[in-house]
Amino acid sequence: MDKSEYQVIDCLIWGTPATSLPVFGCDAKTIDSSRAGGKYYISGTAESMLIDADDALKSRLTTWLIEQRERGSNFPEIQSITIEDSKHRKDSSIFDRVIGILKYLVRRSTTLGVSIIYELEDPKLIQHPLTVEQRTFFELLAHSECKTSGELTFLLEYLESNGLIVRHGINSLVQSCTVTVDGFRRLADELENSYIESPRAFVAMWFDSTMDNARECVKSAVELAGFTPILIDEKEHINRIDDEIISEIKRCRFLIADFTHGSDGVRGGVYYEAGFAHGLGIPVIFTCRRDEVSKLHFDTRQYNHLFWENPEELRDQLVNRITAVIGDGPANSIH
Repeated sequence: MDKSEYQVIDCLIWGTPATSLPVFGCDAKTIDSSRAGGKYYISGTAESMLIDADDALKSRLTTWLIEQRERGSNFPEIQSITIEDSKHRKDSSIFDRVIGILKYLVRRSTTLGVSIIYELEDPKLIQHPLTVEQRTFFELLAHSECKTSGELTFLLEYLESNGLIVRHGINSLVQSCTVTVDGFRRLADELENSYIESPRAFVAMWFDSTMDNARECVKSAVELAGFTPILIDEKEHINRIDDEIISEIKRCRFLIADFTHGSDGVRGGVYYEAGFAHGLGIPVIFTCRRDEVSKLHFDTRQYNHLFWENPEELRDQLVNRITAVIGDGPANSIH
């Protein structure tokens, strides 16, 4: 793609300097924005939903874009469902935000001891064309879910106080930082224990014979999206069932929770497993057969559910939701 075809515009998420290439034949755009961490594709509907978005939503959406790129999607697609899911996404913890900075700095460190230079400025004052230092500053904001330069400074101070980076030029506008040996080691330890690249998806649903077709369609959807479905009643184990469930959820990239149930009442296990995953920050995809919608507990109604009438519809909706929100799995068989 010829760079000359790009047009200078504002980032459709942050309003900061970016470039765009229109997608002919539709209302979508491709954007390259340092403030959003790189390139993304956005539909016209999603763009209109961002008009009144606050900085908290924009930050969570940016974190989602970062995650998609880390999983190999060079042009993550922002659709209306992406915006809706970002509204319910939890803010990243302080720990995850400082790890985000470390990951970015290590990736930029071509050699040990190299200094990464950035210009610490009010994001709203930066104009096009961006300098290298300004792009780095925007990318640091993106990778740390920061809204302001003050937040970024706080996190950098934390990293330095823990011996993970060394900062230079603290009292000047143009600053830099260097990752220490302890910083490299800390990141390596963290990545080794991270579940983010897990190819597994936990399925929580009613295991009744009346749901056999739906069950197979859920498994098919997970596999089509490139992940491995984990259903606890299909797994061989010698542990207590609740211990095994907890262990499997911790190892999964995301969880599918279907709240369809029979005359015996709600499936308490499904609610528990969805809540446990949420507590760990693991994404949960909520589904329910349409005739059971009125029976959903009020605590979960606030989340964006996929409502289905037949198993094939459930499968198709799940494939779209997984690839849009989670991204393509490592064994993707769609493309």
